[in-house]
Amino acid sequence: MKKSVLNRLVSELIRRSGSGVSVKLESHFPGGRLIGGKYGMETHAVTMYTEVIKQQCLQVFGSLDAVYDYFAVVLAHELGHAADQHLAALCDRLDAAMDERTRTEILLQIEENAWNHAMPWLLDVDPAFTDMIVEQSLAPYREELAPVIA
Repeated sequence: MKKSVLNRLVSELIRRSGSGVSVKLESHFPGGRLIGGKYGMETHAVTMYTEVIKQQCLQVFGSLDAVYDYFAVVLAHELGHAADQHLAALCDRLDAAMDERTRTEILLQIEENAWNHAMPWLLDVDPAFTDMIVEQSLAPYREELAPVIA
């Protein structure tokens, strides 16, 4: 991925979001997990992991044809966390949660909030492409919360 294209995407999405967040690019998430981006509430900063973004794009779509759109969608999601005025309170509730179901419900709310903020900033990304990424990211929480049918 060309750094100049990534920098342009970062600048445009920050402008659209109105955020004062800082964004840095790194190649891999520490610890080897496949995390494409991370928002740090304490630092009000987003880190995007470019090699992981490429891996995720390949896994989901089978090619890198849409890697810049994939990057933009993940970045918008992380900026969505930064824009969430309820994030700190949700994190406090998460820390106090007494059971796994409650934790999963709160985590789902955190993720849904970020996506809800992000959607208006993705003006030039195919909505079906974005929806596929959103659904995939929320699926583990929704599956865990789905009622067990005997």
